[in-house]
Amino acid sequence: MNTELFGIIAMFVLTIAFAIPLGKYIAKVYAGEKTSFDPVFNPIEKLFFKISGIDPKAEMNWKQHMFSLITINMVWFVLGMFVLMNQGWLPLNPDGNPGQTADLAFNTSISFVVNCNLQHYSGESGLSYLSQLFLMFLHFVTAGTGMAAAAVLFMALRERTTDKLGNFYNLMVKSCTRILLPLSILVAAILAFNGTPMTFEGKDTIVNMQGDTVQVSTGPVAAFVAIKHLGTNGGGYYGANSAHPLENPNYLTNIVEMIAQMIIPMAMVFAFGFFLKRRKMSWMIFGVMTIGFLLLTVPTIIWENGGNHAITAMGIDNGAGAMEGKEVRFGSTASAFWSIATTVISTGSVNSMHDSFTPLS
Repeated sequence: MNTELFGIIAMFVLTIAFAIPLGKYIAKVYAGEKTSFDPVFNPIEKLFFKISGIDPKAEMNWKQHMFSLITINMVWFVLGMFVLMNQGWLPLNPDGNPGQTADLAFNTSISFVVNCNLQHYSGESGLSYLSQLFLMFLHFVTAGTGMAAAAVLFMALRERTTDKLGNFYNLMVKSCTRILLPLSILVAAILAFNGTPMTFEGKDTIVNMQGDTVQVSTGPVAAFVAIKHLGTNGGGYYGANSAHPLENPNYLTNIVEMIAQMIIPMAMVFAFGFFLKRRKMSWMIFGVMTIGFLLLTVPTIIWENGGNHAITAMGIDNGAGAMEGKEVRFGSTASAFWSIATTVISTGSVNSMHDSFTPLS
C-alpha cells in the first residue's frame, strides 16, 4: 500500500516539476521569442505556409480566428468521413477491415474533430492502419486547435483588445510542431522500448497462457498512444484503451502515460502566468484546480483501496483493494488516481473499467 501511494505521489510531483519549465517554453513559443527548437522547426513551418499560401504574420481579430477554426475543422471532418467509410479499399489495411457505415463514420469523425474521442467501435477490429493514422493526425490538430484558442485568449488579456491577436494558423501549427510533436516522439520512444507495438505489419500470432494460438492486432500503436495522452484526447488504439497490455504494458508506461496526459493542462496554466508576467496569478489558479483535484482523488483512492464489502462478506480477501475491472500490473491505487485525473482534465482514457469501481467512486 505504501509503495502504491509513493507511486502516485511521484507521478504528481514529477508532472508539476516538468510542467513549470514546459509552461515557460510554451509562453515563449506563443510570444514569438527564440527557442532552442527554432533551427529544426522554422524550415518545416515555412514549408507548410508556402504550400498553403497562408501568411503566418497576418494579424487576425477574434472573428477571423473563429472563422478559421470552424472552416479547417470542417475540412478535417469531411476527410475523416471519407477515410473511415472507404478504408476497406484504401491502403494500409493488412487485416482487411471493412469501411465504417455512414452513421458510425459520422460519429467517429465528428467526435475526434471536436476532441471528444467517443468510440462506438473496437479499434483493433474496426479500423485500418490508415484510419488509425488519420485519427492520430486529428489527435494532433484538435489539441493544437485548442491550444491556439488558449493562446488567443492569452494575447487578448495581455493586449486588452479583440483585434490583432496573432494568426490562428501560425499558433495552431506551432502548437503541433514545437510542443506536441517533440513530446510525442519522446513518449512514443519510451512506449516502444517497453513493448508497445510500432509496426505496419498485420496481426501477430502468439500462444497465450492457456496454450491457445491467437491472433493479436498490432500496428503503429506507440505513436498513436503518445499523442492520445499528450493532446488529452482519450480515444484508444485498442478497445480496452490503456488497460490493454500492448497499449500500456507495465507500471513505467503507466507513469509515463499519466504524466503525459496531465503535463500540458498543467503547463498551460503556468504558461498563462509567464505570458502575462503574472506568475502569482497562475499559481493561484493552479492551487484552486489542485485542491479540487485532490478533493476528488483522495476519497476515491480510499474507497477503492477499501475493497468491495460484498465480496469481503463472501470470505474473499480484499487486501489489494477493489480489483474487479482493474489490472494487477497497476493496482487499485494507480487505477483510482488515473480515473480522476483522466476525468478532470477531460482526457477520457482509462486503465481500468470504471463501471467496476465502488458506487461512491
